[in-house]
Amino acid sequence: MKAQRSKEPFEAGSSRERLLGTGKRLMAEAGYERITTAAIAREAGSSESQLVRYFGSKTGLLEAIFDASWAPLNPHIARLVAAAPTAREAMVAVLAAMISAFEHDPDLAKLLLFEGRRVRGDSAEVLITQGFKDFARLVLSLIERGQKDGSFSSALKPQAITSALLGASEGMMRDRLLAPSRIRPPLSPTRRFAPCLAR
Repeated sequence: MKAQRSKEPFEAGSSRERLLGTGKRLMAEAGYERITTAAIAREAGSSESQLVRYFGSKTGLLEAIFDASWAPLNPHIARLVAAAPTAREAMVAVLAAMISAFEHDPDLAKLLLFEGRRVRGDSAEVLITQGFKDFARLVLSLIERGQKDGSFSSALKPQAITSALLGASEGMMRDRLLAPSRIRPPLSPTRRFAPCLAR
């Protein structure tokens, strides 16, 4: 039977926030499969019972980490989209914002890029959070808008362009994270490449 996550999101908030922050850091460092709830709770100065109370399970904790990360990102991206005069300029702003977010939070980048859509457990369930669904829906709507205002070609289906843009952006960031630190390229060229993706 699946444990139910607490509906009291910020009761004893310091403990919950420590579990979120510690979980994000340890999962990014060791990987989701290798880290245990006991290790997360111990490092956070909490207990496994508290972790289960707030998040239900390790998968629930990872989902909460993703939700907490998307919560400020999507409204910021929506404002960028609203301010852009064309869909192409909006898309460039969106990609640049995502790259900047990953630059400022490498742990989040690792989790989103390597753990965000991995199969979990025996159920073969893929964790896709609402935050990512909202982001992908926004990108798709931008493509559709761009095909109307001439920013994007109408020769391809908008879903195909959306997949290509998201895949290329994720691939660049993933390759950078996998590169040894001594030869890891700076993110500024990646930012400059963002406009090329939207042509």
